[in-house]
Amino acid sequence: MSTRGTNFLDLWIRNNVPETVGADVTTVSELTYKLFADAKAVGISSAEIEEDTVSAYNTILDAIVHHDAG
Repeated sequence: MSTRGTNFLDLWIRNNVPETVGADVTTVSELTYKLFADAKAVGISSAEIEEDTVSAYNTILDAIVHHDAG
């Protein structure tokens, strides 16, 4: 993943994945769609975000499942 893509994804997850969100398929799909729309708005392609990840969907799901409220 490019540094720009990595930084965007990290910041985006911290700002957009609510602590109370459930890990259901619809929610994760909607968040993935929003991630790519937000990235596109600032000139970052989905390919740039997903270069080194299995998928953005899996990354978001992992962030939800492994969220540490502390």
